Amino acid sequence: MDFLFLCPFLLALLLSRGSFADLEKQRVDSGLEIYKKLFEVKRKDQMNALKNLIELNDVNQQYKIIDIMLKGLFKVLEDSRAVLIAADVPPDGPFPQDEKIKDAYSHVVENTAFFGDVVLRFPKIVHHYFDRNSNWNSLIRWGIGFCNLTGVFEQGPHSQVLGLMAQELGISEKSPDYRNPFKTDHSEFFPSADTFQKALREEEKRRKKEEKRKEIRKGPRISRSQSEL
Repeated sequence: MDFLFLCPFLLALLLSRGSFADLEKQRVDSGLEIYKKLFEVKRKDQMNALKNLIELNDVNQQYKIIDIMLKGLFKVLEDSRAVLIAADVPPDGPFPQDEKIKDAYSHVVENTAFFGDVVLRFPKIVHHYFDRNSNWNSLIRWGIGFCNLTGVFEQGPHSQVLGLMAQELGISEKSPDYRNPFKTDHSEFFPSADTFQKALREEEKRRKKEEKRKEIRKGPRISRSQSEL
């Protein structure tokens, strides 16, 4: 699966949520349990997307895709947080019934979990972007706190992702026995440090060129009246 196909697929995944169409007639008080089942389906989609990203086996492509993906993920997280705060939705309260709030709730839970998956599997790349962005740090701290109170992560295969993510990012203190379960032989999913550093330099060059092009576009323009003098 190449960059042109995988990147739009990942971005679409950030904005989608499980459909409640077939379950709307269920009792209101069972909303959270219904959502947990839909969450499991969404997590399978996320795992498949990560598998495709890992199988690219090209650090340059992975770097570019994760860059775009993180920008989209945190934009969704920021917008969804605003909706939930405006509606005064407590994470440990009844599952929301309003569609807009339900979407925001789902986006927070699912994108926070997905970010945990990405940071644990691509720690070097994520740290490169995340560590320099205080707004992202604030957003994911809020997201982890929100998710911990929802009850969605209490049991099952996803119960550890929030804690592991928080430790990997330095949001919470690492326990003495902390270990990234996806890190083997101390190689962070790259053939060598040289490979990563080379990709890092190439990405920095690309970003600087983009910034220069933006500066040129934003530069002063000669108005028609001035040019006619």
